[in-house]
Amino acid sequence: MARDYYGTLGVGRDATSEEIKRAYRKLARELHPDVNPDEAAQTRFREVTAAYEVLSDPQKRKIVDMGGDPLGNGGGGGGGARDPFGGFGLGDIMDAFFGAAGAGGGGRGPRSRVQPGSDALLRVQMSLEECATGISREIAVETAILCDLCRGSGCAEGTSPVTCDTCGGRGEIQSVQRSFLGQVVTARACPTCRGLGEVIPDPCRQCAGEGRVRARRTITAKIPPGVADGVRVRLSGQGEVGPGGGPAGDLYIEVEELPHATFEREGADLHCTLRIPMTTAVLGAVVPLDAIDGRIELELEPGTQPGAELLLTGRGLPRLRSTGRVDGRGDLHVHVEVDIPTRLDARQAELVRELATLRGEEQHSLATANSRTGGLFAKFRSRR
Repeated sequence: MARDYYGTLGVGRDATSEEIKRAYRKLARELHPDVNPDEAAQTRFREVTAAYEVLSDPQKRKIVDMGGDPLGNGGGGGGGARDPFGGFGLGDIMDAFFGAAGAGGGGRGPRSRVQPGSDALLRVQMSLEECATGISREIAVETAILCDLCRGSGCAEGTSPVTCDTCGGRGEIQSVQRSFLGQVVTARACPTCRGLGEVIPDPCRQCAGEGRVRARRTITAKIPPGVADGVRVRLSGQGEVGPGGGPAGDLYIEVEELPHATFEREGADLHCTLRIPMTTAVLGAVVPLDAIDGRIELELEPGTQPGAELLLTGRGLPRLRSTGRVDGRGDLHVHVEVDIPTRLDARQAELVRELATLRGEEQHSLATANSRTGGLFAKFRSRR
């Protein structure tokens, strides 16, 4: 009895060649041994492959439509000596379908010798003050630049590239193999010219045919105010020149912000700690403070408490927007710490006690209190 090749692929008898190909492609993705090593799947894949081999051939399909079996006694089933895969893996099958190496298809052609250059990255250390004001600094960089001897051609003076003899200028070489799909043409980049289609018989002595050389040069980097640690500034066209003298990439300057002895940064805001004597906290004073943008006079009210925070609006860092523009400034947060003396001489202690007496804050010694009342813990015992 003739096998049902249409049923094996899951298509109707009126299916077009494109529908048959699509059905096989879907099943091959699921059942190919490279994807599904299960033995039952391999058997099923051989059946599907045989069905596609028959139905994709107009003459064999005509035999099927007339009720015959073009593979006779199971030539395309399982167990025959012929390899139904034709020595091809799943990648080769997909290439045949998607045109990377289609049967009888044209090549992709040589690629250009002139290629865009890569971007470059350079880190620059900046102080907090420099981040606040921005800088314009001369920076030494080492990148690939255009070869000034051949001007990017890669050829010695008076010479030019010639067509590659291996690939005939196509930039690729092709090989033909037979499989159940018919003739499959695979294309690979030419090993002689590396896919360029031409070779340089007499390369430039300075760049060895690259069209570019590495050199150290100095550029002026302008970094705007308000940058922070990790921010990158792009210098267009200052990166690596491409092979064959191709256009240069960009140079990115990455900011590495150095720690500051006084200020801590939080976005555009600054925080600092101001330590003042106890007497200054009590009486108040005008204290000079070196801010990031100059000296200011900070007025402390009498009775300033430890842990107080004074907010100075607009005395922080410039706010840098994504567009590179500065939009306002952050604030300066001053955190007050009060130094309490740990040792007093006799006169100082006497004055403090006098102040306490004047304020009604006399403090009796624990020993005196205990002698009169039986001690602090005696009070707790008497309440039981």
